[in-house]
Amino acid sequence: MSEHLMQTYARQPVAFVRGEGVWLYDEAGDKYLDAVAGVAVCGLGHAHPRLARALCEQAATLIHTSNLYRIPLQETLADKLCALSGMDRAFFCNSGAEANEAAIKLARLHGHNRGIDNPAIVVMEKSFHGRTMATLSATGNRKVQAGFEPLVGGFVRVPFGDADAVAKLAEYHNNIVAVLVEPYQGEGGVQIPDADYLVKLRQICDGNGWWLMLDEVQTGIGRTGRWFAFQHSGIRPDVMSLAKGLGSGVPVGACLASGVAADTFVPGKHGSTFGGGPLACRAALTTLEVMAEDGLLDHAQAMGELIKSNLATALEGVPGVREIRGQGLLIGIELDRPCGDLVKQALARKCLINVTSDNVVRLVPPLVIDRDEVNHLTAVLADLIRAFLA
Repeated sequence: MSEHLMQTYARQPVAFVRGEGVWLYDEAGDKYLDAVAGVAVCGLGHAHPRLARALCEQAATLIHTSNLYRIPLQETLADKLCALSGMDRAFFCNSGAEANEAAIKLARLHGHNRGIDNPAIVVMEKSFHGRTMATLSATGNRKVQAGFEPLVGGFVRVPFGDADAVAKLAEYHNNIVAVLVEPYQGEGGVQIPDADYLVKLRQICDGNGWWLMLDEVQTGIGRTGRWFAFQHSGIRPDVMSLAKGLGSGVPVGACLASGVAADTFVPGKHGSTFGGGPLACRAALTTLEVMAEDGLLDHAQAMGELIKSNLATALEGVPGVREIRGQGLLIGIELDRPCGDLVKQALARKCLINVTSDNVVRLVPPLVIDRDEVNHLTAVLADLIRAFLA
């Protein structure tokens, strides 16, 4: 490893040189089943031929012009995302953190437009929204925040999944302008709230004149078996942030807005040099096209159910397994003890997994994973978990 890299990552001792579908190949030619997908990024898997062709064609045509000029592919992508989501307008950036920054700025600007001097945003415990100063301040994880004080103010925190706690804030806070929440928490341990949680939050926000802002960076773009996780609830947010799976590995983020929120930004209030460039937008459009044509939403739902079913059967009665939960291909296996060692043990068995929140194995494989690959993954993982807990 180069001595010139900043030591910001505890990297696994392997380097991958190529990929195909759900498989990655290391420098020695060994192949690994990838159930991490670049942390829920590579929905189409690795080296998808249609995406590869589209990127080559676009790179040979036009990569960057900046937002000083019209970008037709950006306009097409905005139209497509709004058609799929029911939202009205889109702002494009390069990452989930930037998309959440845009959402936070939108809410604050809206508050000031309403004459609120110190607008506040409700956020959740165990949440994760990014590592910029505003998004790590919004994040409900002390490890992410430690050492970067003073944090950005203007956030009010409540437990995730507790709509009543949000409702009670209206009794003694008169400066709240929005609620920022993940439909399902990924980094927080694959936490799945009650089915009516977002419905209740929508009602609370409507009753108090607040915006409902959904961080769908990890849950959006088919990960949960719908285009967006909020579609499981039948509601619509005022603001939604996207990234990760949107570009299938090419950095692209988006902040979508509806109603008043869609018209809150005006020229000069926000921007991005690279956001929504031709290459990134071509990647996103190709991703959406392939997902629709190949039926990957229904497929993700079916494969997620198969993963949970396989693991439930294989781990039934095993002491130490607390819960197997998830939606679509966002799966968590909660154990009764820290289980970070499972990552290296799985690596030795040529499977890539992730552990989050200390004791939750998180599986976010490419949406293209097939039945045989699911059976292989769950057999290896169940074997490792049984041995680990024994």
